[in-house]
Amino acid sequence: MKLQASMTVDKDFVISEVDKRIFGSFIEHLGRAVYGGIYEPGHPTADVNGFRGDALEAIRRLQVPIIRYPGGNFVSGYNWEDGVGPKAERKQKLELAWWTTETNQMGTNEFADWAKLAGSEVMMAVNLGTRGPDEARNLVEYCNHPSGSYYSDLRIAHGYKEPHRFKTWCLGNEMDGPWQIGAKTAVEYGRIANETAKVMKWVDPSIELVACGSSNRGMTTFADWEATVLDLTYDQVDYLSLHTYYNNNKDETDNFLAKSLDMDQFIDSVASICDYVQAKKRSKKKIYLSMDEWNVWKTIGTSRASERWQVAPPEFEDMYNMEDALMVGCLLISLLKHADRVKVGCLAQLINTIAPITTVTGGGLWLQTTYYPYLHASLYGRGTVLHPIIRSPKYDSKDFTDVPYLEAIAVYNEELSQVTVFAVNRHLTEELDLQVDLRSFGGVKVLEHLVLEHEDLKAVNTLEQPQQVQPHNQGNARTDGSRVEARLSKASWNVIRLEVKQ
Repeated sequence: MKLQASMTVDKDFVISEVDKRIFGSFIEHLGRAVYGGIYEPGHPTADVNGFRGDALEAIRRLQVPIIRYPGGNFVSGYNWEDGVGPKAERKQKLELAWWTTETNQMGTNEFADWAKLAGSEVMMAVNLGTRGPDEARNLVEYCNHPSGSYYSDLRIAHGYKEPHRFKTWCLGNEMDGPWQIGAKTAVEYGRIANETAKVMKWVDPSIELVACGSSNRGMTTFADWEATVLDLTYDQVDYLSLHTYYNNNKDETDNFLAKSLDMDQFIDSVASICDYVQAKKRSKKKIYLSMDEWNVWKTIGTSRASERWQVAPPEFEDMYNMEDALMVGCLLISLLKHADRVKVGCLAQLINTIAPITTVTGGGLWLQTTYYPYLHASLYGRGTVLHPIIRSPKYDSKDFTDVPYLEAIAVYNEELSQVTVFAVNRHLTEELDLQVDLRSFGGVKVLEHLVLEHEDLKAVNTLEQPQQVQPHNQGNARTDGSRVEARLSKASWNVIRLEVKQ
């Protein structure tokens, strides 16, 4: 007997409009993300600025709306002034977060130029590890103030007459972590973050600020950290950050694919803490969430190159397989399910370092398996997230109970008159028959049923075999008017695109 699941999708069961920034990403000065990734002067595809054209092309396809920069752990020891001005005058520095040598040939202005070419906004982070309010407000002045002040005029002298107008800013990074340069207690961080936020907004009242939440849900100070930091910063900040990574290092695939339930619980927990502080303060203001680091990280727990002070050594260049792509798909669905609270999401990272794109220095590039669910969600996940009523058979794994084989969400793009159903079949050996009831939309027709699948869940893409794992549009979704039926392959990522008949 075939496994069966159903979804009922009603256009009035609205979770939230999707903030496009939920499909953002992250580039840190770590490994070959910058040097050898997006920036490689002398590469056959490089432009006059040294930006790799092949990397830009792959990134543009993703339509990444916002990219967090320049870190990450890197930012807690970074002096932004080192990365501006004439390149010939910039000094090489010892970079202590990753024990490398930073050449500073890529800095704030260069990244702003690159982000424009990529079609992305910049989510700028300030250093609250070794520095504080003074340097942060100067950076806002340099980036966002039109002219007539020291730092805005310095930007103009550096060749940038128009301000960058960066809107979203991170108040440091993972400041609770003992690995962090300038790590702080919750009270220490909350106080400096509040004072920094205050002066940054005095320089530019239009900006939005993200306070650091816990580095991950497993920190011993989790929850107390969030409550304390928000108690001290509530009036000044707009978002609280969440960071989470998952892996299948114990080779328990059924348990691995269930870990998106942990992300669900993590988001719900932090949202509850935000609401608790709101109630405590009797505030009308709601704090939203920025999941500004998330991904599958297979090599987590290792850090830093074996030989110190190299320039951009390869680090964390994970090879992603089919099961990793399924997990990324589940995590994207989790973010969409929480679109009412999660307004920013950053896949960490974008290129070379735990990334969906990998380059060869001086050579070509290939798209990892995880590129495809990220691409599909970014292209077809814009609109209104609808709350589906799902009935699915379930299973128990090592760490989770009642895990639905069907992980799914629906997004309605009213402007295009389209509904997209994103669905993962977690079952490793059986197909899943899916029925989707869309009666509230009247008639619909299937535009496309994209499927990412592979018989070998450990299959990867490489430079030599770049299409070993890639999606096809031969899915079998069909409709009789207002009901869609599809047979989802075992262990598959599915995108069913529907047109609403007018």
